Parts: sequence; structure tokens; C-alpha cells
Amino acid sequence: MPDQQAQSTEFPLRSTRHDLALRCRTLTETRWFACGVLVVILLNAALLGLETYSGLAEEWHRPLRLAEHTCLAAFSAEILIRIAAHADRPRDFFKDPWNLFDLAVVLCAFLPLVRENTTVLRLLRLARVLRTARFLPQLRIVLSAVVRSLPGTLSFLLVGALLLYLYAMVGWVFFGSADPQHYGSIGRAVLTLFLLMTLDGIGDAVHAGLEVSRWSILYYASYVLLASFVLVNVLIGVVITSLDEARETEREQPAPADHPTDLLRNRITEARSALDALERDLAAHSGGRSLGGP
Repeated sequence: MPDQQAQSTEFPLRSTRHDLALRCRTLTETRWFACGVLVVILLNAALLGLETYSGLAEEWHRPLRLAEHTCLAAFSAEILIRIAAHADRPRDFFKDPWNLFDLAVVLCAFLPLVRENTTVLRLLRLARVLRTARFLPQLRIVLSAVVRSLPGTLSFLLVGALLLYLYAMVGWVFFGSADPQHYGSIGRAVLTLFLLMTLDGIGDAVHAGLEVSRWSILYYASYVLLASFVLVNVLIGVVITSLDEARETEREQPAPADHPTDLLRNRITEARSALDALERDLAAHSGGRSLGGP
């Protein structure tokens, strides 16, 4: 009897979780739900922009605060619905990086330390704008490519820093006394060469260098070749490779809810709920017979 009572109690809970997850999952996969969340995100971004106008922010302080709290309530409701959509499989919710990002952004808004710090709160509200990538596949691919390119970018930065340091030291040796404004110290030399990496002002720098020595043309020519052409092209290659990898990863992700696989999963869930109800009725019928006798 205790086992039957435990099973009869467990079956309704399991069936309820399946029904709740199925309904919330269907809701989150509708187009109007995604469009509604996207509108709230854009509204949040517009509110941030309006608050930069001091006069407007003071005049419309209360309506802006009300709109900001409304956006926070909408984001909180959205994340709760997404959590409920994984009621039958809670672990799957935490496997999605976007779910973790959304949850962190929403939860941080309720922390007292964050709410008391205006700067941190505005940065947190600004982070909500990044959630648009969840609903825009192309933007999601670009952000994923940026993340994938970070290891290669760090290597690029190390090589670029070494190149800047070497050329800055050489520039300080040759041009430090003649042009102290640009090469008077290692810091000034690094800043000068960093700006020259964009080829902005390279003509003036070459003319100034020729007044010191005709060999300075080799210094600037080699630097432009290595810094502006080779390193920048290497960085572009790293980003393009990461972008291709992000596209492939996006194609390999599970299909949307109207895919036959998802339809089959939904039918299995409904069949499982029906079996749970049948087992519950059988357990109740068996319990009634044992109490009432043959």
C-alpha cells in the first residue's frame, strides 16, 4: 500500500511537470513571444538613450522609472517561462549559454548592491541589449565568432605588443633627441607607433624622419609592412575563420519546434502523460478493491 500511494502521488507530479514544460516550451517557440521580448529589449535600449538627456530625464523621471521597472518585470516573466519550459529536464536549461546569460542579467538587477550603484545598474541594463542576439541569428553568429576568435586575438596582441616595443625602442634611439614630442620616452614612442598603425599621419612622420636620417625610410617602411599589412591581415584571417566555424555550429544546432523530431518528442510526451494517467487510475482501482474486498 505505501508503494502504491507513493506511485499515485508521483504520477500526478510527473504529469504536471510534463504538461507545464510542454505548454511553456510551445509558448517560447512562438513568433509573437520572440517579437514581444525583442520589443522590450529595444524599449530598454531606448530608455537608456533618453536618460542621457539630463533635462528630459529630470522632467520625465517618474515615467522613465516606471517604464524601466516594467521592462524588468517583463524580463523576469520571460526567464521564469523559459525555466518552466525545462521543468521536465532542468539540466537542459543550464546547458544553453544564452539561458545562463539571461538568468545572470535578470538576477543581478535584484541585488541590493547593484541597485544602489547607478553606474553598475546602467551597465547591467546596457547588457540587456546584447540579448537581441538570441532572436537575431546573424548577430548571434557574429558574437559567437568574436568569442571563438579570442584565443587567436590574444596571440595577435602578444605579437603586436612585442613588435610595438621593439620599434618603439629603435625609434627612441634614433628620434628621441630630434623629436621628443613623439619619441621622447618609450611610452610616447609606443603611442606614436600605435597611431601610425592606421596609416594616419604616416606622411608627416616620414618627412620628419628624413630630416634626421635618410635611412629612416627603411624604419617606417618595414614597420608599415609588418604592422599595418601583415598583422592586420592575420587578425582578419582569424576572425573570418572563427566566423565560418560559428556558422557551422549554428547549422548543427537542433531544429526549431516545427521540425518532425520535435513533433515526435511532443507526441511521446503526450503519450507518457496518458500512460501516467492510466497507471494512476489502475493504482486507484487496485487500492479500492483491496479496501472493499473481492
